[in-house]
This record gives sequence, C-alpha cells and structure tokens, in this order.
Amino acid sequence: MDDSSLKALLEHLPVFWWEVDEPWRVLERGGGAFADTDTAQRFLDRMRQELAAPGHPVQEDRWQARFDGRTFDVSWPLREDGVHSRTRGLAVEVDARAVAPRRYAAFAELVDLAPAAAFIRDCQGRYLWANHAYAHLYNTVPEHLVGKYIEDFDAPAEADQFRALDQEILTRGTAVRHTLGYRRPDGSAGRAVGHRFPVRENAQTCVAGIYVDVTDHLRATLQRQEAEENLQALRDHSGLPCALLSANGRVVEASAAAAELFRRSLPDLVGRRAHTLLAAGPDLDLERLHRRWKGLIARRVRRVETSAVLVDTEGLQRRAQLHLTTIGHSAGRARHVWAVVTHQSLAHEAHPALTAAQIRILSLLAEGSSNGDIAASLKLSRQTVDYHLSRLRRLLGAATRPALVARAYVLGILAPRAWPPRSATAAHPLSTV
Repeated sequence: MDDSSLKALLEHLPVFWWEVDEPWRVLERGGGAFADTDTAQRFLDRMRQELAAPGHPVQEDRWQARFDGRTFDVSWPLREDGVHSRTRGLAVEVDARAVAPRRYAAFAELVDLAPAAAFIRDCQGRYLWANHAYAHLYNTVPEHLVGKYIEDFDAPAEADQFRALDQEILTRGTAVRHTLGYRRPDGSAGRAVGHRFPVRENAQTCVAGIYVDVTDHLRATLQRQEAEENLQALRDHSGLPCALLSANGRVVEASAAAAELFRRSLPDLVGRRAHTLLAAGPDLDLERLHRRWKGLIARRVRRVETSAVLVDTEGLQRRAQLHLTTIGHSAGRARHVWAVVTHQSLAHEAHPALTAAQIRILSLLAEGSSNGDIAASLKLSRQTVDYHLSRLRRLLGAATRPALVARAYVLGILAPRAWPPRSATAAHPLSTV
C-alpha cells in the first residue's frame, strides 16, 4: 500500500497524524479524528505543550492524552528512514465508537445546546448522535440514546412511522419537511415541526433530523382563536355599542349596535376618527378627554370611564357613558383601546347648555323639593326659581314638573344611577353640578 492510499484510509478512521520539522512547523497532517482544522490545530498545540512540560516522560514514545473530553493513545516520534529533519506523530482515539466526532460534527456543534431537538440515525434506525433537547423528550440523556434503536424508546406504531420517514429520506436523498405527532414525557399528545435530511457517515448515508416542539404554540394559537371568536360573538350579539380604536383614535372594528347608534353603515364607521363622533360644546371638555386618552395610550392608566355627548349623522345628540380599556400588558405604548358605550340618553336635538344653577334646580326638583324649598336651598327668590323652571320647560319641551324631571333623565342631564340626584357630567359622585 503506497503512502497516498494509507492517508486516504486514515481519513475514515478516528485517528490523527501529523508531520513536523525540528522547529515544530507543521508540514502535513490528516486523519478522520477531527472534523475541522481549528480543532486539529488546538490538538497539535496541546501536544507541543505536553512535550515541553516539566516532568513529561520524553523517553517514552507512547502515552495517553485527554483532549476535549476524549482520550487518545499518542505515539511520538515515528521517524522515517533517511529523513531526520522530519518527525511524525500518531494519535488514536480510545473507544471512538461512542464518542468519536463524525462528518456531521459541524451540525452537532451547531445544535448540541439548541432548544430544537436534533438527532442522527443510521439506515438501521440506530442512534449515532442526539442533542440534549432530543434526549429530554425521552426523559434521558444523549449518552443513553447513542447505540440504541428507535424501538427502544418509541411505541411500535410510532417507531414504524419514524422508520418510514427515515426510509423516505434515504430513498429521495433530499431534505423533507415534516409535522409529527408524538407522545410527550407527561403522556400528553405533542406536535413537532422540522426537517429530516441525509448525511454521510463512515461511507454510508444516514438520516439527520431537527425538530421544534410546537405543541404549546398551537395550543396558544387555538386559545387565541377561541378568545377572538368569543369576543366577536360578544361584540356582534350583546347589543352593546362598542369599537376597537387605534392609538391615534381611528375606529378599527365596530359592532353593529355602534353603527346603528351613529346611524352609519359599518364600512362608513370603520376608519373614521373617533372625535368626529363627539359633539363639541360647553357640555364636552374635549381637552380633558384628550388628556385622559393620552394617559391610556402611555399606559399610565388601564381604564377610563367618562361622560360624552355623541352625535349621529342627522345631528341628533345623546349623552352616554364611555368605558375605555387598553389591550395587553406590555410596558410600551398601548396599540389599541376598546370603547364601550353604556347608559345612553334619548336622542335629541342640540339645546343650549344649561347653567350650573339650572342643573342644581333640576336635581332638587327630582329629589321632590318644592319651589320654596329650592329657593331656600339656593338662596334665591321664589320669582327667580319660577323663571328658571319656566325656561327649563321650554328648553326641554316639558309641560309639567314630572315631565321636566323625566326629560332631564332621558336626555342624560341627570345621572340615572345617583341618589340624591346629581348632574350626569359631575366628575365626583358627591358633586351636584
């Protein structure tokens, strides 16, 4: 066997040979023990350090060396006849069957500590290598997988399925993407997605695979879909006017009840700026509402409840309660806000804003106070109270005192859930105006 044939043979064995000159410059090196030149160079540097270390048995031409968790029988030197300026060395890995690096070493180094489960099996279904994530699926460690067969860990039906997939790879000779069902360590059903592809090892074609467990992702996706369906059903069938607003105040989604409230079609309502649906005027402090909106978007608050006057396409107004809630729990700016309308007043044409005294008179009237009681409470004359009541009946279209109180409630001037009666726009529950 000539020298070139010997070198070719060593390329397939777990050995490493090298040839250096007297100053230890590397002239040649080879063998199949190391998959890349960087590892081979580190091994040579280690050998040079060991030979130069104090106490090394230089007179012995054979010893065992540890390198990267592997054990080698090192023979040094192996002189060639007539070439005294060159020296050869040889390192043979001990028990290379279980731990020797293969031609898949680059793949193994890449995914050994990755969260994706990866393995390599030969054409007989025997494990040649597996990473920790793959071994964890079987509640074991990679060392216990190597050398075992598929049937040693999987049920017969699943083992047959996995063998069939391996044969598909070996037959096609190309990578194939698969989605697999399997049994998780806790006994529950799992799903994994990934690729299997052919690799060369010891002159034979083997099967490598890398998979990601998507069970939890699929479960979370299903739960989100169910939540969205429930929310859509609630939005469409609860009868509540509600809308999803973007951070800049545009309507992203809306319920049919919201479209009916504003007398618009859904396509016309979606995309509209929300402030165009609010009536401007003394009864609505748009600047204060804008400040509270900015607090929501900046996540300084999660919820806001406020009173607002809504206006439809016919110009009719109604007072209502707005409930604004941000979505999500991230620390950044809120991207969307749900707006829900409750306690709507009767739709009516715009009327002049009532004064604080007029609203106070309506509150006392709703409480059951007589004109004299109202005058004494507000320190007004009877004539002034009579004048205000007469003007209120004209403004609100009410002929009698009971009708006046009823109109004050249905028009949203008085808060429907408060006693004693108070203004619907009061910022504090005990406020009277």
